[in-house]
Amino acid sequence: MSLFDHTLKELHHKLEKKEITVTDLVDTSYARIKEVDAKVKAFLTLDEENARAQAKKLDERNPADGGLLFGVPIGVKDNIVTKGLRTTCASRILENFNPIYDATVVEKLREAEAITIGKINMDEFAMGSSNENSAFATTTNPWNTDHVPGGSSGGSAAAVAAGEVPFSLGSDTGGSIREPAAYCGVVGMKPTYGRVSRFGLVAFASSLDQIGPLTRTVEDNAYLLQAISGFDPMDSTSANLPLPDFEAGLKGDVKGLKIGVPSEYIGEGVDPDVKQSVLDALKVLEAEGAEWEEISLPHSKYALAAYYLISSSEASSNLSRFDGVRYGYRADQADNLIDMYKQTRSQGFGDEVKRRIMLGTFSLSSGYYDAYYKKAQQVRTLIKKDFDDAFATYDVIIGPTTPTPAFKIGDNIDDPMTMYANDILTIPINLAGVPAISVPCGFKNGLPLGLQIIGENFDEATVYRVANVYEKATQHTKEKPAL
Repeated sequence: MSLFDHTLKELHHKLEKKEITVTDLVDTSYARIKEVDAKVKAFLTLDEENARAQAKKLDERNPADGGLLFGVPIGVKDNIVTKGLRTTCASRILENFNPIYDATVVEKLREAEAITIGKINMDEFAMGSSNENSAFATTTNPWNTDHVPGGSSGGSAAAVAAGEVPFSLGSDTGGSIREPAAYCGVVGMKPTYGRVSRFGLVAFASSLDQIGPLTRTVEDNAYLLQAISGFDPMDSTSANLPLPDFEAGLKGDVKGLKIGVPSEYIGEGVDPDVKQSVLDALKVLEAEGAEWEEISLPHSKYALAAYYLISSSEASSNLSRFDGVRYGYRADQADNLIDMYKQTRSQGFGDEVKRRIMLGTFSLSSGYYDAYYKKAQQVRTLIKKDFDDAFATYDVIIGPTTPTPAFKIGDNIDDPMTMYANDILTIPINLAGVPAISVPCGFKNGLPLGLQIIGENFDEATVYRVANVYEKATQHTKEKPAL
């Protein structure tokens, strides 16, 4: 049995009893990466020398006096900057970029005494639903390497599912933590917007992006979110609110809990087996004392269009900084400054990034702003109101994370509209800014399915409690792929 089959509490217990060392954990991680990553392709950059040096220092300390994540290996998505460790956003334009500072979440990981194993593959600039848009490699699904792991945090989910690291960090703009968590059979949380600092996260869509944890179990997920959350003056959108004890909240039950199930989330376009897995999960929660009924989130049908207008518009603005002047790739055959801009961006960005920049630039242009971008923001307000109205009656909202299991690599890459539709069940949550978690809830043809549990703003504690009760009543998180 791998050391990473144990929970964080179990690993800490073994460290305190001196049954294992931090060096053992780091060795386990790199050995597993060496064994399987040629097939999975989860990691872009490894930090082996620093990780082993840090492990050696921690082995000289008493684990009982250590931080929340003492000695635990972790992978970090490659759009979160790490001082002196290459950060590429899986893009040619940042292929050799070495940041001069750490993201706030990376600083918090250091304070918690986790050990960064390396940087993890993703869709370029977090734009994609399959991890096929990376400039360097296509990450595969550990359950079936012919299938995608989901995106854009597909590498982060695949690394955990494959047992390369017990924890990883991803980012979620329209479902990019929850979708790969569902496809890879792990637990992925998108916190409330503002719960986790975005300082040092390379921006895709600033009003939607949020960093979050991917883990094997709900309890471990709560520990990792505890470590990275909190107010940050370096992020103007960071929420200055007290931080709950997420782990303590896991101990409750769901007796009397009211669950809303949106008819829009289990209707047309959702695979019948996916729908059935959600209904089966609701029966489990009913047996634990919860009650549910079908509800409507009527403006959800407009979420996909609103999201791609808003996110692409913000991406057009955010990615304008990559011009070849200050850092990153620069075209070397340009005739003048304007030509250098054009060639640098044409050669440095991939097709999907260019597609979204063009859509966003069009949406913000004179004569179209009111018709597209402004209208999309008005729809966003209506979507947010749907959630507010639902949470006035219900404690959580539950549905599938994705409409289907993971599709095959190459099946949708040339069909942007089909690819975009894969996020249809996760996008409304980002537009509303509320928290949501994906937990494994079954399989179809050997591929995992995900249950999405959505909570009210800054009520991750209730989301974790429901997820934990469901996890304890089932065996899905104990299943592992046979790579």
